[in-house]
Amino acid sequence: MSFLGVIAFVVALLFSVMVHEAGHFLTARHFHMKVTEFFLGFGKRIWSFKRGETEFGIKAIPAGGYCRIVGMSVTEEVSDEDRPRSFYLASAPKRLIVLGAGSFLHFVLGFLILVILLAGVGTTSVTNTVGTVSQCLSTDASGKCAPGAQIPPAKKAGIQAGDKIIAINGKKINLWSDAVSTIRNSPNKQLTLTLERAGSNLDISLTPEAHLLNGKSVGFIGVQNKMGNVRLSLLKSLSNSTTLTGQLMKSSVSSLFSLPTKIPALVRQTFGHEKRDASGLVGVVGVARVSAQTASDPKLATPEKIATFLVIIASLNIFVGVFNLFPLLPLDGGHMAVALADGIRRQWARIRKKALPDPINVERLMPVTIVVFALLAVLSLLLLAADIFHPINISQ
Repeated sequence: MSFLGVIAFVVALLFSVMVHEAGHFLTARHFHMKVTEFFLGFGKRIWSFKRGETEFGIKAIPAGGYCRIVGMSVTEEVSDEDRPRSFYLASAPKRLIVLGAGSFLHFVLGFLILVILLAGVGTTSVTNTVGTVSQCLSTDASGKCAPGAQIPPAKKAGIQAGDKIIAINGKKINLWSDAVSTIRNSPNKQLTLTLERAGSNLDISLTPEAHLLNGKSVGFIGVQNKMGNVRLSLLKSLSNSTTLTGQLMKSSVSSLFSLPTKIPALVRQTFGHEKRDASGLVGVVGVARVSAQTASDPKLATPEKIATFLVIIASLNIFVGVFNLFPLLPLDGGHMAVALADGIRRQWARIRKKALPDPINVERLMPVTIVVFALLAVLSLLLLAADIFHPINISQ
């Protein structure tokens, strides 16, 4: 199962790369730019085919992918025939769309994975089925009901373990959290609960007792429900996935801004004797290892393993999408910053009724690109060393 988890992660990662590059490819083609290559991996060509003017294929090193668009740099040699279709001659909005399409599809993919998780696979949560019914509200030292102890509303009303609460006051209950909200907001107010018991439905009336919770009076009936796999409706899944995607994007931005502060701790954990922080930085190898551990964990049921894997892949896609938008070359966000600057320069020239300036030569920014690339390479090597020699172990 560990091997299966690694394979599943690698396949999901390559699929994410393909989706990212497809964003660049489809938008570039839409704006009539010429795309000559679409490859997964780098290095030696293993397999390819040509369709139209684009060569599609796979290369030996599965460390990403690329989509080659004609005229990405002003210094690139382009034939007179292809020059009108060059990337650098396109308007700033078109260039921004092509460059941002990769990250956009990462967000879309992450969102869709969350929808599949919530609506199709389900998550472990409290169900509508009663697990236990409290016998009394106060107990003695032995754990038995104290003399004269008050009987909880659920016990008085005859609710039994195994009953499924399907409606309150005629309103269908899809999630137990909705029922809890209704009960807590109804202290000393009579409610009608519809139960499913032994294949039949029955209605019972009860009045939640008032109890103080964080200084607020809330309703209490005295049941503890079972945990189980809960699937949401498609509409609810879409709504929750939108919220979760936004939260993951926000946490990704926060993580990236705090990244420099976490590097010293990662160095100590890698080369010292400090315990690896499970909430700290982790590389691709580390994520693959976590995926493998999840797949082989005997304490998790199959739906839980699949759910955990989907959360990992969705989070990874959203993080990569955010990371690629940072305005640093050679990231897409860096090229977007250059395209935006080009657009501003052109617009300023139009306002002043001057000749349009030549596009910015990205190659002149190569020193910045090299510095950023070197920093990313060092961080990647550090994460690789940490993940190999001092890995995170979620089973501990």
